Amino acid sequence: MALFRLFKQISRNTRLPFRRSLEFQGHPRIGRRPHLKRESMKILHAADLHIDSPLRGLSRYEGAPEDDLRLATRRALDNLVRLATDLSVDAVLLAGDVYDGEWKDYQTGLYFSRQMALLGQAGIPVYMVSGNHDAQNRTMRTLKLPDNVHVFATGKPETVRNEQAGLAVHGQGFARWDLSDNLAAGYPARDGGLFNVGLLHTGLDGSYSDHKRYAPCSVADLEARDYDYWALGHVHKQQIVRDEPWIVYPGNIQGRHARETGPKGCIVVTVDSDLLVESVEHHDLDTARWESLDVDVTGRDDIDQVLSLVAQRFQEIPEERLTAVRVTLTGATSAHTALWRDRERILNELRAAAGHHPNLWLEKVKVRTSSEDGGDCGGGASGILTDLHRALTVLGTNPDGLMAKLADHPLIGRIPPELRGPEGIAPNDPAWIGSLADDAYQVVESLLQEAR
Repeated sequence: MALFRLFKQISRNTRLPFRRSLEFQGHPRIGRRPHLKRESMKILHAADLHIDSPLRGLSRYEGAPEDDLRLATRRALDNLVRLATDLSVDAVLLAGDVYDGEWKDYQTGLYFSRQMALLGQAGIPVYMVSGNHDAQNRTMRTLKLPDNVHVFATGKPETVRNEQAGLAVHGQGFARWDLSDNLAAGYPARDGGLFNVGLLHTGLDGSYSDHKRYAPCSVADLEARDYDYWALGHVHKQQIVRDEPWIVYPGNIQGRHARETGPKGCIVVTVDSDLLVESVEHHDLDTARWESLDVDVTGRDDIDQVLSLVAQRFQEIPEERLTAVRVTLTGATSAHTALWRDRERILNELRAAAGHHPNLWLEKVKVRTSSEDGGDCGGGASGILTDLHRALTVLGTNPDGLMAKLADHPLIGRIPPELRGPEGIAPNDPAWIGSLADDAYQVVESLLQEAR
């Protein structure tokens, strides 16, 4: 065993870096070499499809491309099926949260079933585990999927072997949505002579504080299984956690709101004939993309100059897909008070400017500027601002305390469902609580500036 480990280390130090499509860093996994040579294998790993995820509150926004955004998760799945077929992958791995909680009808499930049938017609098997959102969906448990789809059991881990491809997939799904058990600890030992994949929906230790930690586990738990690749789901941001062994979150296939920015898609793993990872590549699948555009307006003297600068930045945004952009204005400017006073004008003029771009929609404008004189309104106003800033800073850095107070407020229960969520009113979200304190300070500061 000691000689084997030494050989692995020497091999790792002499191999060339793997191929990249993005800025992935690392070296190929040095695994066990089987006795029989096989052809190379391709595996498509995706997670968190959230098909037909509700995009709440879009009707509140002027000119919102509601149909394009609502269909985006379906179109991303169309792209996944097309990519898998074009590449003739040997398997598709879906690491949980195919669905988005309870359905109002069967249409979401029937659509997913049709897409899986297309993969079946191409001879591509699909291996999937249920995640926390899937476990909320009672209809999923009764809907029969095509024969090429294997849904892993929820009672205990199981292993599915694909001898022809040289693949062993180990997995277990969620029996309930609030699962807190460490599923990985019960996964079986590796299957000799095959490329071993662990398929798991999990909140991994030490990262991703914005995701609830369902089925928690540690990197050590995963390493102990001695698999070649861990195909994870649950975290919507793409992340290669480790490359020895490979532990990968592919992210979701389509961003659903303004916090899920940047390219979204899947991972394609190429395994050579010796069952060693040859490449790990990201492929875009999203048809609508959310972006955050920070624009520093330092030195701009008036609103027109600010509008001109933002319009210039719009022209830098690629045109190949629909982009929903959130603009944040930053920096010290003498236009600070005017920006806060005329926010509606700014929003509408920038939406008009976005309309000159063939594929751009402006979702929101956030003003996070400051006055060039540091907020000095003169007289007692300066002291008021100092005290207010101090008080609001305490609130912003203690979101748990403010959340506890809001939870008991009678108005919270009256918030309509369509106004709740990550991009609406979210009294249980620390980031939203923190933004309230910042907005309150900016409003008061601008009013005091205007009253001078």
